[in-house]
Amino acid sequence: MNVSTSKPLAMILHASGTNRDGDAAQALELAGARAEIVHLNALRRGGRHLSEAQMLVLPGGFSYGDALGAGRLLALDLGTYLADALKEFVASGKPVIGICNGFQTLVKADILPGWDDAPRAASLVNNASGHFECRWVTLAPTPGSNCVWTRDLMEPIECPVAHGEGRFVLRDSTGLERLRACGQIALTYADGTNPNGSIGDIAGICNLAGNVLGLMPHPEDHIFAWQHPAHTRPDFRAGGSGLALFRAGVAAMR
Repeated sequence: MNVSTSKPLAMILHASGTNRDGDAAQALELAGARAEIVHLNALRRGGRHLSEAQMLVLPGGFSYGDALGAGRLLALDLGTYLADALKEFVASGKPVIGICNGFQTLVKADILPGWDDAPRAASLVNNASGHFECRWVTLAPTPGSNCVWTRDLMEPIECPVAHGEGRFVLRDSTGLERLRACGQIALTYADGTNPNGSIGDIAGICNLAGNVLGLMPHPEDHIFAWQHPAHTRPDFRAGGSGLALFRAGVAAMR
């Protein structure tokens, strides 16, 4: 058997405007998966099927140019053409990750936070600064989170953000405590690096089952030490790579 095809398949969903799919594919290949970028149209037309994969990735970028709002049109496509297949995929426990625009899509599609009794409980809106933020941040895994992607992370992740609509907000004032109580806060901005004003310094959340993770920062853009902006400094300490997160996701593939 070919070694590459024996690896579990991580399907990376591409739509017009997404531009971080190659970065995600590289991270997943390094983490031990077989990554394949599949255009949404291939799924819409029936040439490919979600059931082929053991992981689904919604990468970053500006799907459909962020027309009508970040991630909204891709969320409409998912709800219109892939609703049943996506619901079955999530319910099966297979890992799903949405990064930046992919996180926005998962929230707009009401897959996150995924509360049946409280649809549209969350949103991602304009940064508190009022402008696009592009800088490095520190992400702290939340102790006790039920997220399979972060469960075994032993150290913070350092990686960049690049977004204009990344401020995580909740419709109800009790939502933050509910996220905490249900173990759905997977990652928070640490060391005062919150770039967008998200409530509770939230950088990423998961669904109740823990297999679906959405986050605004880009861990796929720090998988090599040389990608860190301080890597040439004499006192640089290699660490904080996002590769650990992808390895945890690959370990959870079924």
